[in-house]
Amino acid sequence: MTPPRRQPAGRRGTGFGRRAVLATVPVAVAALVGAAAPTGTGTTGAAGAGDPYFPLSGNGGYHVRHYDLTLRYRSGGRLTGTAVLTARATQQLSRFDLDLKGLTVDGVTVDRTAATAVERSGQELVVTPRHVLRAGRDFTVTVRYHGTPKPVTDPDGSADGWIPTDDGAFVANEPQGAMTWFPGNAHPKDKSSYDFTITVPKGRTAVANGVLLGQRTAGGETTFRWRETQPMAAYLATATIGTFQVHRYTTRDGVQVYDAVDPREAEAAAPVLAKLPSVLEWESKLFGPYPFTSAGSIVDHADVGYALETQTRPLYDSAPGILTLVHESAHQWYGDSVSPTSWKDIWLNEGFATYAEWLYSEQHGGASAQKTFDGLYARPAGDGLWAYPPGDPGSGENIFGAPVYDRGAMALHELRKAVGDPAFFRILRAWATAHRHGHGTTAQFVRLAEQESGKRLDSLFHTWLFTKGKPNRP
Repeated sequence: MTPPRRQPAGRRGTGFGRRAVLATVPVAVAALVGAAAPTGTGTTGAAGAGDPYFPLSGNGGYHVRHYDLTLRYRSGGRLTGTAVLTARATQQLSRFDLDLKGLTVDGVTVDRTAATAVERSGQELVVTPRHVLRAGRDFTVTVRYHGTPKPVTDPDGSADGWIPTDDGAFVANEPQGAMTWFPGNAHPKDKSSYDFTITVPKGRTAVANGVLLGQRTAGGETTFRWRETQPMAAYLATATIGTFQVHRYTTRDGVQVYDAVDPREAEAAAPVLAKLPSVLEWESKLFGPYPFTSAGSIVDHADVGYALETQTRPLYDSAPGILTLVHESAHQWYGDSVSPTSWKDIWLNEGFATYAEWLYSEQHGGASAQKTFDGLYARPAGDGLWAYPPGDPGSGENIFGAPVYDRGAMALHELRKAVGDPAFFRILRAWATAHRHGHGTTAQFVRLAEQESGKRLDSLFHTWLFTKGKPNRP
């Protein structure tokens, strides 16, 4: 995500079949989900995934393998949905929670049998199945719901989730907005594959993640079918709706590109979006093969104040500049394919994407990364850049602030200087490869950097990631 403008750094196919595809989740990822998810009490799944900043985000006791979301949007903002979750119990469950806020639930079944009880508790939908679900068992939850979705306000004051626009909705979920439009296990460490079937008034376009399987118009409505087969965190899903100009093509590397642009932004966006293939090619040389089979951009006219790295198809609230495109594209490796295990580790997303901007500038006739570093380091000790350490922002209010982005990038630059370019770029590629379609933590990155470089780096990372205030001159 690019940082919100209110912050000092500025923020953030073919065919029409309906076959569900389950994500192939790496063994390490499945083990992490099972081991790290809180187990709740007895046979009750925990109401949260245990995140220190968003304790009610996600849920314990199960892992969602696949979401099949069927949505109908009507003018005026009303949404009708059916969510089918294919899940696996990671403990014995007599009761479990789903994250869902503000919508009316019309019915819930577990394995096609009506739930014994369905209760609302804040953002939690508490489901009691008719029969206890044993650990290791696959089960299916179907939730029918309706309402007029509204965004949530994050601790930093920005909005995320289902954000209404004058022609539809700008749907950007980071960090907690997914629950505003579909029920789920909405924490980054629970990643799943997705199918979307989205029906909108004729003349509107519905854009989601992955590959467009097909679209058809009947009875004054158009239905779009999208599929993302690679594991995806709920905060990276989208179902953005609007009046868009669509451009589709395939890159020479075989990546299917789908751009959807609000006509009001088309002229300004065109020169930058035309550079997407070259940006992805440049980043692939630095970070390793592009992790997905599709790409593209959604450029809305939304005045939200940030862009978001929605998986395979970043979302912009207006025509982006080239460095914003580079930033959100870099997230496809760092943040989307390799997701944080906890929001406390958000610098692994934002510091990396910010440093990608520095590298792009350095290699395309702009300022060197060292010059960018020096300009930031020149800020006085009382500047907001030094307000808190990027490796431990302290709260959800701080996760999209300047220290996470800029000082996170400064930490990577210090690493680069300490180990040299060959080892540094080997570390970047190794991180993206070792945790591809999975998760990572800061401790794991530090260990990998030491292994690849053969150097002790604990002091460097302690200084730049975990020490309060402005570090001494490097």
